[in-house]
Amino acid sequence: MGFINDLRKDFYDVIDHQRVLILVGFDVDALAACKILLHLFQCDHVPYTVVPVSGREDLESAYQENSEGVKYVVMLNCGGNFDVIELLQPEDKVLFYICDSHRPIDVFNAYNAVQVKMLVEEREAGDDLPEYDQVFRDDESDEDDSGNESEGSEPSGKKRRFNPEALEKRRNRRLWEEKRTNILFEYEQYSKYGKSAALTMYQMAWKMSKDTNDLLWLAILGVTDQFINFKVDRDVYMSYIDELQHHVSRHNHRGDDVESTISVNCLRITYEEELQLTLYRHWSLFESLCHSPYLACKFRVWTMKGRKKLHEFLADMGLPLVQCQQKWTAMDVNFKDEISSMILDKMEKYGFDKQYVFLPSFHASYGYKNKVCATDVVLACSSVLESIDRDASMTDSFLSALDVLTRANVEAKEKCLGLAKMQTKAIVSQVQSFLDMNQIVSAGPFLYAFIQPGTLDVKFFSKAICLQRLAHYTLEAYASVCKSKKNRALPLVLGAPLDAELGTTIIIGIPPILDESRRSFFGKAFEQAGEMTNSRMLLDSFDSHIIQIKSEDKSKFFDALIGVLQ
Repeated sequence: MGFINDLRKDFYDVIDHQRVLILVGFDVDALAACKILLHLFQCDHVPYTVVPVSGREDLESAYQENSEGVKYVVMLNCGGNFDVIELLQPEDKVLFYICDSHRPIDVFNAYNAVQVKMLVEEREAGDDLPEYDQVFRDDESDEDDSGNESEGSEPSGKKRRFNPEALEKRRNRRLWEEKRTNILFEYEQYSKYGKSAALTMYQMAWKMSKDTNDLLWLAILGVTDQFINFKVDRDVYMSYIDELQHHVSRHNHRGDDVESTISVNCLRITYEEELQLTLYRHWSLFESLCHSPYLACKFRVWTMKGRKKLHEFLADMGLPLVQCQQKWTAMDVNFKDEISSMILDKMEKYGFDKQYVFLPSFHASYGYKNKVCATDVVLACSSVLESIDRDASMTDSFLSALDVLTRANVEAKEKCLGLAKMQTKAIVSQVQSFLDMNQIVSAGPFLYAFIQPGTLDVKFFSKAICLQRLAHYTLEAYASVCKSKKNRALPLVLGAPLDAELGTTIIIGIPPILDESRRSFFGKAFEQAGEMTNSRMLLDSFDSHIIQIKSEDKSKFFDALIGVLQ
């Protein structure tokens, strides 16, 4: 199989001093992994070309345009869950190294040990990976027999003689193919995510003794991106945090005699219990509470009664409203220092669950003023990555997002935090609109909602990451107001206008709130519904639970989807 356990020996040493093409998926984890790899390449003078790709069509065109003379291709968070050789049709000499968190891994990639190498330990690929003999057959004579209808017949003009051996071979092959189809369906029916690509790249740098505090911070950002964008559950996230905490202690534990000699501009990383309040250090506390999914849904801040209850909560903690409504930086330092303990004291009274209010995370500081938490940096980077600026190309957005991950570029980070707040406001406003207009509808096996063309801020939701955040916030808000227990346990399908000129819609499906495994069954369901109705749909995203479809075909597609999921 094409799994690599020793990244240094079987990956890095092979491509060292060779020209490398790096294809990078459009998410923060992939960007962080890319920066780690580029740091290593620059240290060892490895020539490279970096190209961002947002989907399979981008991947195909990027490879065709940049593959001339390239023998080694590295793919970050793309290419793992589909047959990359079939899509790209490379020359035999080209070797692909795929570091992709998307699961399940395509069986052709897993077993193509000649041209495809997965930067994944075999145990991490999953115990459910089918055996080679279950999905591949090397008996060419079976193919000849099955395709030859006149097998065993006499020459033309004579009576055909019955050949039981050929008939038995055809029957066995048919049974094998039916079994193979069932095995593959069972293996591929759920999409999920594996280890962060940035964490994988950092572990390689560490084993090569080339890891630094800056690379460690990038690995933290990759892991944080996976958690806050609903790719891994809390238990998986905590296992990553425990591992990273050892590296943080190793890089940031300095004795008293060393402390005075360290430059103030050196990066320092600290572990803290972070309040899960959206961008509160760059907003007012009141605005942050209103835009933080868990607490906003607990108070139902989109209603007058909910706002009143939020005011009561703040008063109960002893926080003056005037302090809560001004920027966090201008807030009285005594209140800022005590806010975590104040909320902790009132959690039981207001029915809060601690794991949704506090998040074990890390902060980075350099200089006296520049202290940021990992969650804020990920939100800022995501907002510029999915820029709504019409003049900004995909490459422009990619480079701007890389700037945000560069710690010295404080101005870029501050600007993008403003974009992140705009994006968050648009999400909250749309959720409130869904609830006010009763636009979240039960279709039986799932809930669905559609953003109407011409809606304010609709441009934000044509982007995958923002649409996913909207979907999860919508489902959580609906669950907080829905009286039916059955409806609270349903998944959600959400659609938004994608391209008015082409008449296309982007659709995403997410699992129920009660399902904390983060596994989605919508990839296969969408595929089946599309085939049943001949809908004009495009499976371009690296995430199988996100599709594009012609707006005219939505109605028949949804009718079929209901049938598939019942």
